[in-house]
Amino acid sequence: MASEIAKAIQYLCDEKDLDFEIVLEALQTALGAAYRKDFGNRQGNYQVKFDVETGDMEIWDEKEVAEDVDEELLGKAQEEMSMLREKARYEDRELSEEEVAHLPQFNPKTQIMLREAKEVKKNVKIGEILKIPQEIPHDFGRMAAMTAKQVIIQKIREAERNSVFVDFQDQAGKIVQGVIHKRDRSGTVLVDLGKIIGVLNQNEQIRRDQYRPGVKMKFFVVSVGEGSRGPEILLSRSSTKMVQAVFAQEVPEIVDGDVEIKKIARDAGNRSKIAVFTEDDSIDPIGACIGQRGSRINTIIEELGGEKIDIIQWSDKPETYIKNALSPAKVVEIELNEESREAIAKVEPDQFSLAIGRGGQNVRLAAELTEWKINVADLGGEQEVSSEDDEEVMEKVLTGESKDLEGEKDAEALEEVDVVKVSDGADNVAVEIEEKEENKEDAGEVEEDKEDKEEKSEV
Repeated sequence: MASEIAKAIQYLCDEKDLDFEIVLEALQTALGAAYRKDFGNRQGNYQVKFDVETGDMEIWDEKEVAEDVDEELLGKAQEEMSMLREKARYEDRELSEEEVAHLPQFNPKTQIMLREAKEVKKNVKIGEILKIPQEIPHDFGRMAAMTAKQVIIQKIREAERNSVFVDFQDQAGKIVQGVIHKRDRSGTVLVDLGKIIGVLNQNEQIRRDQYRPGVKMKFFVVSVGEGSRGPEILLSRSSTKMVQAVFAQEVPEIVDGDVEIKKIARDAGNRSKIAVFTEDDSIDPIGACIGQRGSRINTIIEELGGEKIDIIQWSDKPETYIKNALSPAKVVEIELNEESREAIAKVEPDQFSLAIGRGGQNVRLAAELTEWKINVADLGGEQEVSSEDDEEVMEKVLTGESKDLEGEKDAEALEEVDVVKVSDGADNVAVEIEEKEENKEDAGEVEEDKEDKEEKSEV
């Protein structure tokens, strides 16, 4: 039958989700600290073996046998070591091993000189681990008990953090759900992930998100590592890898390797362009990502907080790839400069604003996706914009020089489209799925409305 001590340890293990041996080790470390407080000395390396059934314990001072060092020489070495440390601290650097290699090395807490060790064991050798038994004269005092309590609390907290760290190591690169805890003065958001707090730095946040305490959100786990205060979980909402992870969750063909995401360009919180590809002629990579009646892509959009998604067909031909990347605008002609990796995309005047997008978003994402500098020009030769132009220049061209109001309306309409599906060739827009369909009550009405749109769309 288990003793009361064993039951108490097991209860603590169940409550904190810890291993029995870990808690027992923390208890033994605490008893060693208590012994040092009441009966030992500062240079003692006390180890304890505790029997949870009987309550008995065995205590010893554990030392490694080292060569004899002259006391006077050791004292001078310690003085020199202090001077070197002070110098390194003044120069704001760490003391290197090379600087202290010439000094005799001896740690009285973990080592014992050969001549002293022979008083305990005559035939002892250098390098041997010597266990010197210790006796407990009487019960521990109040201060020793308080020391033991503090050590146990500290060790259990460390064990909890390490347990969570091990659990979260497998979460790196995945999507997790958390609750906003608070935002600190630097703008960093702390996220409650259940057993641990995650960190969402300001550069990983989305501008339009509202990080209010208590709000549930999805996050991408960038990394899981050991920080100065224990496990550190770095999160992101703006990373392109978050988009890729969400697609992998919802599209089995991506997980299986049948469909490959070649490249992602993202304006976090607003719009992403994803280039997909497959070597299997029987699979439509874009259709696989969209799903039947948009079931998969609608879930992805919801996971990303309403962010718009453009799915395009990747191509190893730059002309085709750039045309696809500029969707939903129709590109008439592409001129390439291979040396400078610059492309001129020529469009009809009524497609000019659509190709650029609001604030130049469409052409910038297309340039990032293709890794080409893209200049958009209308066939009339009156207007031209580069993907490297700033937003102010683009807005000036669109609002000040553009005479095609219909094209500007198309650019605004681009913001309302949830998904743009692009075919393999020069033809661009094939399917549009709009949010308003979700609000319709009659499923038959939704289907009929979609068919009407498909008849009117230009392919």
